[in-house]
Amino acid sequence: MILDDSPQTKPGPPALNPNGDALFLDFDGCLVEIAPTPDTIKVPDDLPHVLQEVAARLNGALAIVSGRSLHELETFLQGFDGPMVGSHGAEARGMTAPMAQQPMGLSDLQQEMADFASQSGLLYEHKSHGGAVHFRSDPTRQAQVEGFAHALAERYRDFTVQPAKMAVELRPTGFSKDGALVLLSELSAFEGRRPVYAGDDTTDEPALAWAEANGGFGIKIGAGESVARFRLPEPQQLRGWLSAALEGEAWDV
Repeated sequence: MILDDSPQTKPGPPALNPNGDALFLDFDGCLVEIAPTPDTIKVPDDLPHVLQEVAARLNGALAIVSGRSLHELETFLQGFDGPMVGSHGAEARGMTAPMAQQPMGLSDLQQEMADFASQSGLLYEHKSHGGAVHFRSDPTRQAQVEGFAHALAERYRDFTVQPAKMAVELRPTGFSKDGALVLLSELSAFEGRRPVYAGDDTTDEPALAWAEANGGFGIKIGAGESVARFRLPEPQQLRGWLSAALEGEAWDV
């Protein structure tokens, strides 16, 4: 069920229980603000330290779950050594990687996406297990990009179209953020804990729904309809919520 988008029905998230909750966090648009291009995001200097400290309070039950490639997450969050899931679950750190090999046709698919973006004056984002075409610079091109992506997926059957904010991505079929949560929840640090997931994009909705359906709750970052019960307006507010936890202000001990 999609919950109403009005602020009155989307309060801020409640306190967490350090002895009973597991926290799963998206990256772009959730922990850091969206930038004009994926490589120009600004990561606060203290963010890896805050994540490391919150993870310690949760006895290790904190993971990053993103559509970004794993190596990018590791580069942006140097100093945080907890579990990370990249490429919508197709690669991971801190757990047995769900995918051992790259999907068939990956390089050809990426080349076609890069050529299309270049010829259309749009931005191509290379990913280790797929790719994305961004139309943030020209939102009127959305239908064109979506049509291209669906046509490409018809020819490359190991990939699935994944709509995103001002972009369309092709990711490996059979992998998703909610699927990643299922695997993470089987790890000893996460097992038996209440799942809490925060994300901002349509790619996060299945994971938000999974947290809600499994005794936990979701936190929608930013505007837009969502299955999540709670909302914070921007990544800055989520980072503040995390920092408050370290000061004992947001923990139901």
